[in-house]
Amino acid sequence: MRRKKRIGRGNASGHGTYSTRGQKGQRARSGGRRGLKRLGMKRIIASLPKIGGFVSKRKKPAEVSVRELKRFGSGAIVTIDSLKEKELIHPRSRAAKLIGAGEVPPKLTVKGLMLTAGARAAIEKAGGKVV
Repeated sequence: MRRKKRIGRGNASGHGTYSTRGQKGQRARSGGRRGLKRLGMKRIIASLPKIGGFVSKRKKPAEVSVRELKRFGSGAIVTIDSLKEKELIHPRSRAAKLIGAGEVPPKLTVKGLMLTAGARAAIEKAGGKVV
């Protein structure tokens, strides 16, 4: 069985003086291999996924279910301000989107809001209109 290489135990051991580290340089110093991207680390780093990339800073619209429109009476006009008044969206929201399908009070008028196809169909089915 091969003996373990004992480093830095004098010249008689065969691994004295520079203790198999060579002369000078980053690797010759204590702690000098930390931070090196070579010696197999490069392969590991390359195999890991890159994190980051593009992140959209655009705010998404506040979503309101069509079922919540029951708070509005028949013939009401639904705007972003009226949604804020009824506390269906946050007061600082800049955009809103009606989502889903379901029962809607008759003859609602929706102005300046985004809608899904199902929400548009539900409003128009109830006799309302989208402006």
